[in-house]
Amino acid sequence: MTALFQVTLLVADYDAAKDWFVEKLGFAVKEDTDLGGGKRWVVLATGAGGADILLAKADGADQRRDIGRQAGGRVGFFLQTDDFDSCFERFRAAGVRFLEAPRSEAYGKVVQFADLYGNKWDLIEPAG
Repeated sequence: MTALFQVTLLVADYDAAKDWFVEKLGFAVKEDTDLGGGKRWVVLATGAGGADILLAKADGADQRRDIGRQAGGRVGFFLQTDDFDSCFERFRAAGVRFLEAPRSEAYGKVVQFADLYGNKWDLIEPAG
């Protein structure tokens, strides 16, 4: 069996990104190791057995240009919850910037939000 266990997110600053994801979304710092030369290995746990996020500080103009556009402007990240209303209110109170009002779809409740760099995320409570 194989499973996706980690994804990379390009960031402009390790600490700003780490603080945002911990304070706004409640992620946990799993590892923050100095690799020297300004590089760090910063891994955030997203919770409930989901894939971890590796924060990667952009290196060079091409990578800096892609910060905030990990998925080319589309929703690239999906957070699943079993209590949409509480999670939505917690995120809102923490200052998360929502891009729309929550809505109900055939697959469940969903709302789109942006992270500190503008990457689009969906918060979803599956139907059923």
